[in-house]
Amino acid sequence: MENRQLGRTGIGVSSIGLGCVTFGREIDRTTSFAILDHAFEHGITLLDTAAVYGDGASETVLGEWLADRGVRDRVVLATKVSRSYTRDAVLESVENSLRRLRTDHIDLLQFHTWVGDTPLDEALGALDRVVQEGKVRAVGCSNWTAEQVAQALGRAEARGWARFEAVQPPYSLVRREIEADLLPLCADHGLGVVTYSPLGAGFLTGKYRQDGPVPEGTRFDVIPGHQGLYFNDHCFRVMEGLRQLADDTDRSMIQLALAWVLGRLGVTSVLVGARRPDHVDQAFEAERAGLPPDIRNSLDEL
Repeated sequence: MENRQLGRTGIGVSSIGLGCVTFGREIDRTTSFAILDHAFEHGITLLDTAAVYGDGASETVLGEWLADRGVRDRVVLATKVSRSYTRDAVLESVENSLRRLRTDHIDLLQFHTWVGDTPLDEALGALDRVVQEGKVRAVGCSNWTAEQVAQALGRAEARGWARFEAVQPPYSLVRREIEADLLPLCADHGLGVVTYSPLGAGFLTGKYRQDGPVPEGTRFDVIPGHQGLYFNDHCFRVMEGLRQLADDTDRSMIQLALAWVLGRLGVTSVLVGARRPDHVDQAFEAERAGLPPDIRNSLDEL
């Protein structure tokens, strides 16, 4: 698997990363360990979690695996601060994450979403403090707009603080908003881009039809809030175009959708989630297969 530099940090990350949101929340410790073992054995070094995942359960499981396998120095550990970015909340969240992850430092600490009720200088100052203390190597954000990221970069530069070195946005054939402004901003400022949800929360697997029922037990059935993001004319048109292209090329919709994101310029690493080990294989297969220019162009045009 290709190893890529995360922005200006000097931190090398695998081109495919493992999203650990399911650990301790949707799958048990044994299954989580099996997924982590499989991913690590096949070259995945970037492990992404968050304090809010399973109310700390994901970090706890990941920390237990790191301690049991003794591989902390061979992985890049990313986690997130959620809900509140006040100085005290950030410092407390970092201490709790370090304890659950059983480590003395976090490689990439990110603000999970934009929270506008905390002064930006207070939030960024807290990040700078944990960097200066050696508890965090690099900082970034997830689910922020280009305008918000630019504002944070400007404030950090003005104050001489640790600046954002990476962003984590959703990116897929049906969620391409970042192409307009966030990707160019990251290219201009040398930020790493770690994307998530390359299958659109499972929308691009082909399980759904615009006029049909939502299959029982699927993510859009279990988490109906996702329907508002994807169940619209545009997304169904793209998805049906993907289905047709898969039929024409004798490749799966999943492989085509994953390969498209994995090969996009400006993307450092693509996070994939899993509920069992073979789910990760889909990304390996997509990266190995790649995309011929004609198929990539057809996907771009969807």
